[in-house]
Amino acid sequence: MSAEESPEAYVERVARLKAEAVWQQAPGRIVLGADTVVVVDGEVLGKPADAEAAKHMLRRLSGRAHVVLTGIALVFSDAGSTRTQTRVARTVVELAPLSDTVLDWYVASGEPLDKAGAYAIQGLASRFAKRIDGSYSNVVGLPVAELYALCTEAGILVS
Repeated sequence: MSAEESPEAYVERVARLKAEAVWQQAPGRIVLGADTVVVVDGEVLGKPADAEAAKHMLRRLSGRAHVVLTGIALVFSDAGSTRTQTRVARTVVELAPLSDTVLDWYVASGEPLDKAGAYAIQGLASRFAKRIDGSYSNVVGLPVAELYALCTEAGILVS
């Protein structure tokens, strides 16, 4: 992410690049790309590199609100040409205060190690979520309602 790129532009760009890379391998198909990040104090938090990084991220999120952004991109054929449509979903999540004992327990579970922001709201971390303003499925990692709207706008029948 460049210094002048917003977190929203970043997730949208990464989602588009993922979808376009797959499209190159499977032209003519409908391809979905997505990328989710957590933003706190203007800083993008991706997946933690290790347990210590996970604890550091969770300490920053403890007892406060942050933003979860997911960029989604569809690449598809339309009347013989390639089209790309993108969207960014935004959800505010507030976590309860997390003690060192809770942090140690949660990180030891292994769950935070492959999650943006070091937590999985659909898993053990569900007990920490005090408030969610926006799409729950966005926080899980794929904003379903936004994807449906994007498909509808693209004329892609979803049943």
